[in-house]
Amino acid sequence: MHLIENILVLAGGFGTRLQSVVADQPKCLAPIGNEPFLHYLIHYFKQQKAQRIVFSLGYKSELVIHYLQTKIIPHCPQIEIDWVVEQEPLGTGGAIVLAMQKIKSDNFIVMNGDTFFQIHLNTLLQRHKKSNAVCSLALKKMSHFDRYGVVETKLNGEIIAFQEKKFYAEGRINGGVYILDKKKFLSQPYPNKFSFEKEFLEKQIQQQALFGFEFENYFIDIGVPNDYAQAQKDLPSFL
Repeated sequence: MHLIENILVLAGGFGTRLQSVVADQPKCLAPIGNEPFLHYLIHYFKQQKAQRIVFSLGYKSELVIHYLQTKIIPHCPQIEIDWVVEQEPLGTGGAIVLAMQKIKSDNFIVMNGDTFFQIHLNTLLQRHKKSNAVCSLALKKMSHFDRYGVVETKLNGEIIAFQEKKFYAEGRINGGVYILDKKKFLSQPYPNKFSFEKEFLEKQIQQQALFGFEFENYFIDIGVPNDYAQAQKDLPSFL
């Protein structure tokens, strides 16, 4: 069993698509039942025995920091919690590079702060280490969707293509949970602002090994109103 040493949570986005139902606060603080979405993520991290969580913050970062300082840190002495704040939007890739100054392990988990994918993180970490990949993705099989692109892999899990967003009767999507090899990731230069998905993952298929591993666990992305409403029904049962 490998320790879940460092988790980086990307929680700096504006949440434009969710503004109609959750205005003036980061998506990770969007209320689900009687608690912010972040409460459910932290509960999940505790279940996974995470040792350290670093939050990449931007939009209204002071609200997230206040929540962490008053509601989370006093009640989670077993988890070390830290954060990095963007002074300007850097994109998902730039946010990861900036936050890596606070990452202390060779391999670390990256998660989207508006996604709940209840996988066993240790299983993904073990598969990642066996694959020798620069980055491993958790994939989720879905049916009848047009909101996500599809990830194609070989039988061994090596990713061979990221297909564009369109309607799919069935396919495996990027579930927003990654494991990155810190040294391999930093072995090349990056611009200050860039998209991790477009300018790293999609460009790395031919250059460095990317692997995707399918999980059947519960998945939801609260980034649009319909799925946010579904989360209201589903997530409270996970506490």
